[in-house]
Amino acid sequence: MKLGKTRNKVSTEFNMSSMTDIVFLLLIFFMLTSTMVTTNALDLVLPKAKGKTDSNKSISVNINKKLEFYIDKNPVQETELESQLLAILPTGNDNGRALILRVEEGVPIEKAVFVMDIANRNQIKIVLAVNPK
Repeated sequence: MKLGKTRNKVSTEFNMSSMTDIVFLLLIFFMLTSTMVTTNALDLVLPKAKGKTDSNKSISVNINKKLEFYIDKNPVQETELESQLLAILPTGNDNGRALILRVEEGVPIEKAVFVMDIANRNQIKIVLAVNPK
């Protein structure tokens, strides 16, 4: 009887084939899902709502196709828009008031950017209103 040697030897090699299969499957999964996650939204700072909307806390600026500016329903000259807005809305982000920009279809984008620039300079929150589909 030979007691010194055993026939069952433990192999010290590590088989990597199953690990590479898992890595390739994960790679394919993440490549496919990352192409489907593209968003078609803009990064806009919108006012926060707590259930009910308080309609008297927001002022609207309307621009029609004739390039006439209105604050709510009152007509205002383009040159006087900033001073009128500052008289109505105090500056700063802590006041909770927002400016709603309603621009009619076909108005040059420069007019909307003009109002957005006024809001940005004076730290007024602004929301661009659109019709839902």
